[in-house]
Amino acid sequence: MISTNVRTYLKWKALRLGFRAGGVLSPTATVERAATLFSTPYPGSRERALSAATGDARQDVVRAGGASITRYLWGDPATQPYLLFSHGWSSHGARVLPWVPALRTAGFAVVGFDQAAHGRSDGETSNLEEFTDRLLEVGRVTGPAAAVIGHSLGGAAAGLALARGLQADRAVLLAPAADPVDAGRRFARQVGLAEHLRRGMFELFQARLPIHFEDLMAERNAPAINRPALIVHDLEDREVPWCEGERWARHWRGARLLDTRGLGHHRILGDPMVLDAILRFLGGDAVGDRLVSSPNLPYGVA
Repeated sequence: MISTNVRTYLKWKALRLGFRAGGVLSPTATVERAATLFSTPYPGSRERALSAATGDARQDVVRAGGASITRYLWGDPATQPYLLFSHGWSSHGARVLPWVPALRTAGFAVVGFDQAAHGRSDGETSNLEEFTDRLLEVGRVTGPAAAVIGHSLGGAAAGLALARGLQADRAVLLAPAADPVDAGRRFARQVGLAEHLRRGMFELFQARLPIHFEDLMAERNAPAINRPALIVHDLEDREVPWCEGERWARHWRGARLLDTRGLGHHRILGDPMVLDAILRFLGGDAVGDRLVSSPNLPYGVA
């Protein structure tokens, strides 16, 4: 029997060969294929979400951006201060479950939801702009939050949503993405997409989106957010580099950056020490380092 690692290797090798050949034989169709792949959650992620435990969460459905969005509620956000959880790419709203008991003990209700094309929600594709819009709508329906907690692409969406008016007193961003163009470059390297085709893919996205990519970057949005934030990023994160979390912290006047090591991109969500830091931050403690920057000082610790 072929091992899972071997099957994964063969799948990615075949994908890279396909994109290289397609870039020569049919570049327009290859750009369309790459754009679809970039916007589609990983195979099997919906099935994993549907089989994931949700604890004692109540589930309901809200309408957001024309899609039916499944929401998970632990506790009662109408009568308790609540934390709004924004999951990452190919993840789901119940991903926060390992932290829910401690957060509930601390007096918070917790609200998560499945983004479009994820978990129990509608859709086949999504992107950062849609992640942000859905988060804003769920926040509007649920009401002002004590804090928003976002992981990975959901962390980027949390930052953008706060800059656009999401009502949350505090923010926790875990391994947040900061630059969709860099994310596209990482994707292109992963699938073997030539640079001119990657540019074509982003030109295609730009023609379809109502906003420019530059307006989705951390440095364009963080300065507009006037509330405390804790940004946690692992120095060994191989999916979203540490420098992207640092970028959010450096441009966000009310943010502090907490580094971890050895958790990578996924274990940072669910780690007990990270949870302890979040609880201390939610209680008003100064957690992590305050970063500063200027034209003469690219970055530093205050």
